[in-house]
Amino acid sequence: MTDQRTALDVDAVDFFTDNKLLHDPYDYLAALRELCPVRREPHHDVVMITGYEEAVGVYNDNVRFSACTAVTGPFPGFPVPLEGDDISDLIAEHRDKLPFNDQLPTLDPPVHTDHRALLSRMITPKRLKENEEFMWRLADRQYDEALAGGSCEFVADFGNPFAMLVIADLLGVPESDHDDFRAQLLTATGTIGSSGGDAMHHSPLEYLYGKFTDYITDRRENPRDDVLTGLAAALFPDGSTPPVIDVVCVAANLFAAGQETTVRLLSTAVMMIAEDAELQANLRADRSLIPGFVEEALRFESPIRGDFRLSKVPVTVGGVDLPAGTTVMLNNAAANRDPRRFEDPDTFDLKRPNARQHIAFGRGAHSCPGAPLARAEAMVSLNRLLDRTGDIWIDEDKHGPPGDRRYRYLPTFILRGLTKLHIGFTPGSD
Repeated sequence: MTDQRTALDVDAVDFFTDNKLLHDPYDYLAALRELCPVRREPHHDVVMITGYEEAVGVYNDNVRFSACTAVTGPFPGFPVPLEGDDISDLIAEHRDKLPFNDQLPTLDPPVHTDHRALLSRMITPKRLKENEEFMWRLADRQYDEALAGGSCEFVADFGNPFAMLVIADLLGVPESDHDDFRAQLLTATGTIGSSGGDAMHHSPLEYLYGKFTDYITDRRENPRDDVLTGLAAALFPDGSTPPVIDVVCVAANLFAAGQETTVRLLSTAVMMIAEDAELQANLRADRSLIPGFVEEALRFESPIRGDFRLSKVPVTVGGVDLPAGTTVMLNNAAANRDPRRFEDPDTFDLKRPNARQHIAFGRGAHSCPGAPLARAEAMVSLNRLLDRTGDIWIDEDKHGPPGDRRYRYLPTFILRGLTKLHIGFTPGSD
């Protein structure tokens, strides 16, 4: 344990509001884990789970834990006091009063099981292959704009529009509507899990709900030979036709989850490449290293910092007894640096053999539905970026010199990612 971690008073730090932890939460999380991988923090009465095995255990336990507060945790709180040794009925009675209660991450079985199955029926292997073919064309089109000069702001110029249009194509949004989607979704404000107290704006989801309600309703009444008709015709596992709103919610969640995870992963990966000349040279020389690089980037800088669960009954996790009604935070960022699972976890290792064991996208039934898309988008984007540049570096005028960088991260305890990434580059031969 380092001197800094030894001296850190973890109980004096409020993980959910301390903006210093946005830039670097890892000493705090390591100190917390070294005290106990399952430990209650005093500011919001949340049990912080920072151990890998303990987090995976809770992720896979949909019987004793509810996901009803998955994206909000202790904020704004449960509508009524959580009393008794089994709060399952309280959750069922008051679920509709919780934020994002209609979204896939907050649903519990059997409703979650049906909606997740609906997602798999909507997005088939054939559709994913077609979408990946679109990614290659889109990456070049977007790089034509982003790489037009000698520098760019990667998040806004490439990451956000690329991720958004990939999801739009996957779900069959007509190309004639792409400009409207860009205007509505790339200028949205507000974040989930804001550590600065910002309001959670629902407008992006409201826009998606409106658009996909129109799409699904129209395709059920007027089927066509297109992807949206396939979404509209998707059935639950028992063969029943889902209400329009259920299809809309699943599509909207995939849209939001896919875009967020991809942009955070891409910005982190490009920052790492631009910061490390040796790493960049290795990736340019051997593109077969890119998949392993992506997995280690996901482990090292998880785009999803954590997830929440609410214990429905008394349960023991990692030897710690938790009463019913306990809010736990599954800290993906901490679990992915647990030395019991990953050797020398604070070192980025391009050839780490077990990097893919990370839980950057969660684990179990609620694992991020956008994960396969994020991986594919990263492979395409990084390959084409390296093809089309001869060298990449961090813009010192914007971010400061090496050793004294100025990066800003999303003000949220749910996601981890850069708000902006300014890079310079020389043109490639492609």
